[in-house]
Amino acid sequence: MTRRTLAIAAVTAVTFALAAPPASAAPTVRPATAAPAVAALAAPDVQVANVQAHLAQFQSIATSNGGNRRSGSAGYTASVAYVKSKLQAAGYTVTEQTCTTCTYRGNNVIAEWPQGPTDDVIMFGAHLDGVAAGPGINDNGSGSSVLLENALVLAQQNPTMTKRVRFAWWNGEEQGLQGSKFYVNSLTTAQKGYIKGYYNFDMVSSTNGGYFINRVTSTTAAPLKAYWDSLGLSPEENTEGQGRSDDYSFQQAGIPTSGYAMGASARKTSAQASKWGGTANAAYDPCYHSSCDTTSNVNATGLNRSADGVAYAIWDLAVGGGTPTNDFSVAVSPTAGGVVRGGSTTATVSTATTSGSAQTVALSASGAPSGVSVSFSPSSVTSGGSATMTVSASSSAALGTFTLTVTGTGSATRTASYTVTVTGTGSCTGGQVVGNGGFESGTSPWTATTGVITNSSSQPARTGSYKAWLNGNGSTSTDTLSQSVTVPAGCSSYTLAFYLHIDTAERTTTVAYDKLVVQVGSTTLATYSNLNKATGYTLRSFDVGAYAGQTVTLKFTGTEDSSLQTSFVIDDVTLQAS
Repeated sequence: MTRRTLAIAAVTAVTFALAAPPASAAPTVRPATAAPAVAALAAPDVQVANVQAHLAQFQSIATSNGGNRRSGSAGYTASVAYVKSKLQAAGYTVTEQTCTTCTYRGNNVIAEWPQGPTDDVIMFGAHLDGVAAGPGINDNGSGSSVLLENALVLAQQNPTMTKRVRFAWWNGEEQGLQGSKFYVNSLTTAQKGYIKGYYNFDMVSSTNGGYFINRVTSTTAAPLKAYWDSLGLSPEENTEGQGRSDDYSFQQAGIPTSGYAMGASARKTSAQASKWGGTANAAYDPCYHSSCDTTSNVNATGLNRSADGVAYAIWDLAVGGGTPTNDFSVAVSPTAGGVVRGGSTTATVSTATTSGSAQTVALSASGAPSGVSVSFSPSSVTSGGSATMTVSASSSAALGTFTLTVTGTGSATRTASYTVTVTGTGSCTGGQVVGNGGFESGTSPWTATTGVITNSSSQPARTGSYKAWLNGNGSTSTDTLSQSVTVPAGCSSYTLAFYLHIDTAERTTTVAYDKLVVQVGSTTLATYSNLNKATGYTLRSFDVGAYAGQTVTLKFTGTEDSSLQTSFVIDDVTLQAS
């Protein structure tokens, strides 16, 4: 998604009937306003592991090419080659269109499945480029990978087509939607008229994301909305993304548009956190346009739901009808919990009939560590029903945080994830486990960018003479500060705390240009930015009990854009167990 918001022009409303009205709602986890239409009931299940494999390839490409996939870079060229090779091998007609008006000359990739009428086209697109700051995995390896895997599944299934399906991966989105504008401007009036709908997918795996649809109440959006409604997600309008991604280029040309998104730098509301989970008043993607937008910055559940929603839309809009197949979904609520040795915790496993008739679903779980058992009551349900999952830990259970895979087996196999943290019950050795938290004893045991630990008087320490000063350069930069800590087991409380002072020359009150990401292990605890500037130091604290009994890395990563400095100054870091 582009960083600086484009002006949103008034758009002429275009109504085009792309699909029949959704059929009546089947039972779901939450009340749904619509259920999948009969024409798409046989849509395949797109395997999220395959989508993640494409993301891993994009990460590898970025790592091998200067850490990014920005338009015009070697990383972008390699991304184009990867996508093109996969599509050609699957039997697509693939065209590389050079965008001669883009800031960074590069190619759009256009792939057409050679079946269906050429004057009746449904188009699916995502931008393939990222920003220079990082590998661009959520923004927008996620949308690119979802479309690539859907294209490969369509080729593998090779169904009878009622419409032509065209996929596109765009150059230069981050510089102002340049690749998609170039493509649309290259079309004749007749060719524009052949495109009956354009669907855009930009940032569909945001770790603190929501479920957003472009023009959610439009006829064009109906199949996307129907699928997410069938999962009880109650998607909302993508207000943050209006005018900021490639659907806008098509919208301006009078072509009906829609698409999925899970959010960028805007903050999740309390109501959204209550509905979808996650953290209220935190960014949907804490690594937006940052170096931490890696394969660790992926919401696998959202990625899976987006991929399957695209498949549903393809089958609903462009694939010949047939006999509906019986299918169902599985969800776990809450999605995470803690258990002490010798104790247990519970969660609710809910199922829903997503197509065809209700069926018997057998429940099981895998991935439990040594000493942890999982049971279900009842052990099987009729789709639309629910069961209680009990996770029990023995007195010698392995300590740490683990991901369980909850599996429902019926006519198909459907899964959901549950994260369990096992903590000890022994005596608490406790105490303060961060070394040199006031930075007064040199740099050890910290690992930091040169010059970060400093006694410069330009930014005073909170106590003593030394502190950690990240960024403040007024130019593109990334600073890091990290330390490996061992969190003792058996304590009743675990609190990470530090004092943070932020000052900035940025004048905006709405855009987070410069960021500080705080992580423990692979988990992002918080993201601060130039929007959090304040006079003096502010105490920040977090419960890190989930890491009891583990050795993890505490890390601060500051990123700054090309102009107007922001300083992130940290002092008196502690992790207290008691």
